[in-house]
Amino acid sequence: MNENSLKGEAQNVTGSLKEAAGNLTGSSKLQGEGIADQVTGGVNKAIGGVQDAIATGPGPLVQQARDFARAKPWATAALVGTIGLALINTLRGKK
Repeated sequence: MNENSLKGEAQNVTGSLKEAAGNLTGSSKLQGEGIADQVTGGVNKAIGGVQDAIATGPGPLVQQARDFARAKPWATAALVGTIGLALINTLRGKK
């Protein structure tokens, strides 16, 4: 586990606590901050996972991608969709 993974996990925990505090107090601002922290934490954990996978070679990277897709199918679909839209928009400008 590298620095990005640890930072992401810490952000995720902090975000969960903020969201729970926002739920208890009725503060939509605190809830939003908590959710944003959780998203940022998830991204940092994913970056850390990619860094770890690159460091260990391509074989584990493929397995980690499969594990991530199984564990978080909606996040995977969103990521693939975003990459697809970016590719389409890039190619659309070329004739």
